[in-house]
Amino acid sequence: MYELSFSDIQEGRIENVDELSSRLAKMVESLDVKGDFSMTFVTDAEIRDLNREYRDKDEATDVLTFRLKDDSSFPSFDFMDEELGDVFISIDAVSRNAETFSVPLTEELTRVMLHGLLHLLGYDHETNDFSTEKMLIKQENILSALGYKA
Repeated sequence: MYELSFSDIQEGRIENVDELSSRLAKMVESLDVKGDFSMTFVTDAEIRDLNREYRDKDEATDVLTFRLKDDSSFPSFDFMDEELGDVFISIDAVSRNAETFSVPLTEELTRVMLHGLLHLLGYDHETNDFSTEKMLIKQENILSALGYKA
């Protein structure tokens, strides 16, 4: 089970919430995600605060993923759905990305949602090189397979 939510400041900023929810559901199904997670849309200021507090980086970013498996102190029980973690996405940063890469906002939001989801599942990358990084190649292949690339 997952939850898609918006900070108070972001409420109403995205017109196609139903479409994004549908896309997230398809990505979850495509990746056969088992477990609970949340995905929250925030502002640059909010994501910068999180980045500063948890990663010692005083800057905004497009997506932050907090994987609970990275914390060995978190209990796990066989009878419960696995808790995967939380994804935070800056609408401000994603809007800039969409403009920079000349893609529709919905496409870039979908890309970043998938990116966060892949991190929750344990994928990682060292660079942002889409031609060599396995995670980023997988991300783009999934977007294409689901018909979400312009």
